[in-house]
Amino acid sequence: MIPRLALPPVPAVLALMALAFVLPGLVGHDPWKTFDVIGIEIAHQMHLSGDWVVPRVAGEPWLEDPPLYHWIAMAFGKLLGWAIPFHGAARLASGLCVLAALWLLYRTAGAAAPLLLLGSIGLMTHAHEALPELAALAAVCAAYAVLPRAHERPVMMGAAFGAALGLAFLALGPMVPAALALAVLAAHAVCERWRTARALPFLLSALLAGALLAASWPFALAQRAPELLDAWWSLATQPRGGVLENLRYFAVASGWFAWPAWPLAAWVLWAKRREWREPRLFVPAVAFVLSFAALVATGPAQDVNVIVLLVPLALLGAEAVGLLRRGAAAALDWFGVMCFTFFAGLVWLGYLAMMAGVPPKIAHNFAKIAPGFIPRFEALPLLLALALTLGWLYVALFTAPSPFRGVTRWAAGVVVLWGCFATLWLPWADYQKTYRTVALQLSSKVPANAGCIAGQNLGPAQRAALSYHVGLRTEPAQRAGAADCRLLLVQGRPGDERDGSNAAWSKLADVGRPGDKSERYRLYSLDTP
Repeated sequence: MIPRLALPPVPAVLALMALAFVLPGLVGHDPWKTFDVIGIEIAHQMHLSGDWVVPRVAGEPWLEDPPLYHWIAMAFGKLLGWAIPFHGAARLASGLCVLAALWLLYRTAGAAAPLLLLGSIGLMTHAHEALPELAALAAVCAAYAVLPRAHERPVMMGAAFGAALGLAFLALGPMVPAALALAVLAAHAVCERWRTARALPFLLSALLAGALLAASWPFALAQRAPELLDAWWSLATQPRGGVLENLRYFAVASGWFAWPAWPLAAWVLWAKRREWREPRLFVPAVAFVLSFAALVATGPAQDVNVIVLLVPLALLGAEAVGLLRRGAAAALDWFGVMCFTFFAGLVWLGYLAMMAGVPPKIAHNFAKIAPGFIPRFEALPLLLALALTLGWLYVALFTAPSPFRGVTRWAAGVVVLWGCFATLWLPWADYQKTYRTVALQLSSKVPANAGCIAGQNLGPAQRAALSYHVGLRTEPAQRAGAADCRLLLVQGRPGDERDGSNAAWSKLADVGRPGDKSERYRLYSLDTP
C-alpha cells in the first residue's frame, strides 16, 4: 500500500520540491538573451577587473541596476569557476536567492506562501537567470520575516528590518524598499496592535540601519565617479513609458505571471475585509498597491519587474488557502493536475521526437527550429527527468484530501514541467539561444591589430555576449571617434545590407544563431585607398 502525502507538506518535502525546482537549468548552458547574459557579463567584468563599484557591460558602465546581485554572482564565480564555467557558477547566485526567499516565506507564513511563490508561472524561467530582481526578492522576504517578531526586541528587529530593506535597495534601487517601508509606517499608524511604545525604537533603528546600508554603494560610486551617481539616480527615478501603456502592460503581465497567487490574494482581501487592520493583511496589501503604482508610474514595461509583486501576493494568498470554497479549491486542483500532466507529456513527446525521430512531424519541427542540432543521449538527465515525473505522479495520485492540495499540486506541477524541460530539452534550447558560435565566428574574422570596432544596432545583450565569450568590444557608431574605426559590426535582419555610406566597405563575415530569422551580424572592413 502506497502511503499518501500528508498535507501541509512537512519541511523536508518542501525542501525537496524547492531543490527540484531551483537546481535544474542553473548550470549546463551558455548565457541567454537578454537579462541572463547581461547579469553574467557584469559579474564577469567585476571578476576580471576587480572593480566592484562600477558595473560594466563590454567595458561601458551599466547603471540600470545596483550591484548586489552581481557581487554575489562574482563570489560564486571566483569560488567555483575552477570546477564549472564562470556563467554556471555565477548563476548559482540565483539559486541561492530563490531558496532563501522560499525558506524565509516558510518562516513567515508557513507552507502555503512558499508553495504559491514556487507555483508562480512567471518565476518558472526567470528563477534560473542572472537577475538582480532575485536578490531583491530574497531581501524583501527577509524584511517580511522580521515583522511578526518586530516588537519583541524592537531595536534588534528594527535593525534587521532596515538591513533587509537596505539590501533590497542595493539589489534593485529605491522602489521596492520604499513601498514596503511606507506600508510598515502606515501600519504603525493604522493597526492598533502595532501602536505601542516599542514602535518608535523599531522604526528609528530600521531607518538608521536601512539608510546606512543603502547609502554604502552610492557613496562608493560618488567617490569613484560623481557623474555616474547622477546618471544612476536619473535612470532609477526617470519614468519610462507612458502611464496608460505601463498600466495596460503590467495588468496583463501580472495576470499570468503571478498566477495563482493573485486570485487567492484578491479573495482573502474580500473574505477578511473586516480584518483589514491586521498587520499580516494590511502590510502586504498596501505594499503591493504602492509597488504596482510605482511600476505603472516609472516602468519600464518588462515582465521581470513583476517579480517584486510576488511576495505580498504570496503572503496574502497563503491566508486564503483554508478559506476557499470547496468548488473553487477543487477547480484549482483539477486544472493544475490536468494542465501540468498534459504539458509534461508534451515535453516527453518532444524528447522522444528529438532522440528517435518519432513522431516524424514533430521531429521535423524540432530540426527546422534548430537546424544543424544533433541530439546526444545522456543518461543522467534522463534519469533525473524520470525521477521528477514519478514524483509528480505520486503527488497527483496519492495526495491526501486537504485545503492545501490545490496549491501543493500546482507547485509540484511547475516543478515537474520546468525540471523536465531543463533536463530533456536544455541542449536543444541552448543550441539556439547561445551567442558563443556567433562570437567565435566574428572573432575569427577580426584582423590582427585591427584597432577599434564600431558597432551599429547592437543591443546591450549582444554586446554583453560578444564581450563575455571572446572579449570583443565595440564603440557605438554615433560616438565621437568611432568614425575612425576601420571595422564596423552591424546587427540587422536577413537580407539587409549596410547602406547610406559613401565609403567603400568590404564584408568580412555574415553570421547568426541557428534558426534565428531576425538577427544577422555583419562585420565590415573599410577598404584602404
